[in-house]
Amino acid sequence: MRLYFSLLVVFSLFVSQCHAGCSEVDSLTEAVAGQGFLLGCISCKRREEVPARATVDWHFKPLGEEEFRHIFHYDHPVADILHEDFSERLVWRGTLNDDLQMGTVYVNNVTFNDTGTYRCTFHRTLFLPLSPELVTVEKEVELSVVAVANRELTDVISEIMMYVLITFLQLWLIVVLIYCYKKIWDEHEARQAKKAQAGQGESKDNCDGVQLD
Repeated sequence: MRLYFSLLVVFSLFVSQCHAGCSEVDSLTEAVAGQGFLLGCISCKRREEVPARATVDWHFKPLGEEEFRHIFHYDHPVADILHEDFSERLVWRGTLNDDLQMGTVYVNNVTFNDTGTYRCTFHRTLFLPLSPELVTVEKEVELSVVAVANRELTDVISEIMMYVLITFLQLWLIVVLIYCYKKIWDEHEARQAKKAQAGQGESKDNCDGVQLD
């Protein structure tokens, strides 16, 4: 599932940077201690043709606490980590221009203290013909941290790998079939050429026995 989400995030980033569209994907909610985790946050513009500029803020509320902490701010091209608990652990993986539509961040070396609620906030200014319009979008991710990946997650990853393997085998089979077909065709052409040469030789021998008056 993590591979699936990562692929969707990469696809969404590619699409949004090309200004061809946008696809909103919910973030995963389970991280493994000691590993990295992709905190997903995507907010698509409803009117793609309207130029815009946006900034993204991430806040974190630890499990059992009431207050959110401001941990990250992105205003292209500057990314600021604002809380010491996440120092050198957050990496921007979102849109790489002013018109932000993906506010994803990557958390390095996840700990159990990272369990809690993460809030992603887009502050977007739409430059409309009459006057600019400010739009605020908030999304939350409830993150739980486990010691090892759940069997269910492992099963999903195994299933993805199975589909990848099946696709590879299908492509390999197509290549083998094309190779075999080309080989059979070449052998057929060679046999036809030999028959043609034999027919020409036989015709020449018959002509040698004919005498002109």
